[in-house]
Amino acid sequence: MSQRVVRWGVISTANIGRIAVIPAIKASRNGEMVGVASRDPEKGRAFAAALGIPHVYGSYEALLDAKEVDAVYIPLPNSMHCEWTRRAAERGKHVLCEKPLGLSSAQCLQMGEAAARAGVKLMEAFMYRFHPRTERVLDMVRNGALGELRLIHSSFTFRLTRPDNIRLKPELGGGALMDVGCYCVNISRTAAGAEPVEVQCVARWGKSGVDDQLAGTMIFPGGCIAQFDCSLSMERRETYTLAGTDAYITVPQAFLPGESDAAILEQRGRSERREHSFPGVDEYRLMVEHFADCVLEDRAPRHGADEAAANMRVIEALYKSARSGGQVTSVAGR
Repeated sequence: MSQRVVRWGVISTANIGRIAVIPAIKASRNGEMVGVASRDPEKGRAFAAALGIPHVYGSYEALLDAKEVDAVYIPLPNSMHCEWTRRAAERGKHVLCEKPLGLSSAQCLQMGEAAARAGVKLMEAFMYRFHPRTERVLDMVRNGALGELRLIHSSFTFRLTRPDNIRLKPELGGGALMDVGCYCVNISRTAAGAEPVEVQCVARWGKSGVDDQLAGTMIFPGGCIAQFDCSLSMERRETYTLAGTDAYITVPQAFLPGESDAAILEQRGRSERREHSFPGVDEYRLMVEHFADCVLEDRAPRHGADEAAANMRVIEALYKSARSGGQVTSVAGR
C-alpha cells in the first residue's frame, strides 16, 4: 500500500472495542478510525458520537463494502468470528479478530486459508503478547535466566454478575476456558516453546451449560508441566509464574496491566530478589500498530492463523478431558 495509515472499521459496538481497541486505533501512529457497523442504527449513531467515529454503517455488509475501509476489527461473539472473518477477507479487508480466533482449530485454519486466498492479513487479538514485559519474560526463558524451565502456573479469573452475558451462552462459544483460560494456554505454550503432548482437565459446569470454573494440566515434551485455572465466577486473579532449576519469576496483572507500570518479580535462592520494572504502555495500541505495519509493509503478522489453531487444539483437548471426567487426553496433531 502506498498510503501511510490503515483506515479501520469496527464490526459491532462491543464493549471491548469501546473501552480498549477503538481508543488504541485512534492513538496509533499508523491507523485512522473510519467507521463502525451496527445492526441497531440508533445504537450505532450514539456509539459513534461518543467515540468521535465519522461513519456509521447500518449493517456489517455495508461496512465490508465501504471503499474507505482497509481493515476491520471483529469483536463479535466467538461463534461469529469465522463467518465474518471470511466475509471480510472475501471483500478484500484485512482482519484483526478477537480471541479465540475460531471455535475450533479447523475454523482457525479455514479463516487463515480465506485470508491467504484473498491476499489479506489476519491476526488474532491477543494483545498481551505485545507488551514489552511479555517480550522480556520470553527472553529470560530463552536465554536460560531461569535454568531449565520445569513448571508454569497461571490463573485468570473474574466474576460475572449478569446472567445474560454472552460469555455464559454455549451457543455463542462462551465459557471460562474460551474467554480467559485461553490466555493461560497461550502463555504456557509460548513460554514452553513447544506444544503439549497430553492434557488433563476438570470443570464445573454452570446452569447455562458453559464451564464457569476450570482447571487443567498440560504436559510438554521434556517434562515441563503447566497448570492453570480460570473462572467466570471467582474474584479476579490474573497472574503467572515460570519456575526453573535456577530461579523463578512471577508476573502480576499478567494479561491486563492497563497503562500502569508493570513488573516481573524474580526470585533466585532464598534471599536474592529482583524486580524488573516497565513503564506503562497501551498494549492494545502496540498490537494495532503492529498489525497496521504488516498491512502497510505487506509482511506477515507475528502471530498467524496457524498459531491460533495450535492454541485451539490444546483447548479442544482440555474440553475433551473435562467432559470425560478428567481423563488424560492426547493433543490432536502431535
